[in-house]
Amino acid sequence: MNLLGWLRDKCNQLVRLKDTSHSIALGTAIGMFFGFVPLWGFKTLLALGISRLARANLLATAIAASLHDVALPLLPVLLWWEYEIGYWILSNPHELPAKLSLSHHSPMVWLHWSTFLTVGRPLLLGALVFSAPVAVATYYVTLAVLQRTKK
Repeated sequence: MNLLGWLRDKCNQLVRLKDTSHSIALGTAIGMFFGFVPLWGFKTLLALGISRLARANLLATAIAASLHDVALPLLPVLLWWEYEIGYWILSNPHELPAKLSLSHHSPMVWLHWSTFLTVGRPLLLGALVFSAPVAVATYYVTLAVLQRTKK
């Protein structure tokens, strides 16, 4: 199956869900929001938990999280942008980060708290900057499509 066929199939799955348009659109937006968060392994659980609390459609959340995986080939560039933007926001005065080079360290360095504070914080903040507008746009686009197709 090609990429466009896969995307069309996922969109058709969203339209066929039996729930209110608001609930499906909210679930889709939450799934897309957490799709940008670089907490692999936890982002789907977080998205489903927040969807449950918000009374959003859980299947729409899962479908949207899988839709976001289309961007996997662009993931290194996206992570780099998220880090750069997050670092710029956290720095005072605002400046872009120096070249990040942890490749000469052992893999255990990535699991240390100091690495999380220097790399993880800007990365998470940058992810929020990317994911919030995408989630809002996803909600309204999905809501409009669902209201048009469910008439």
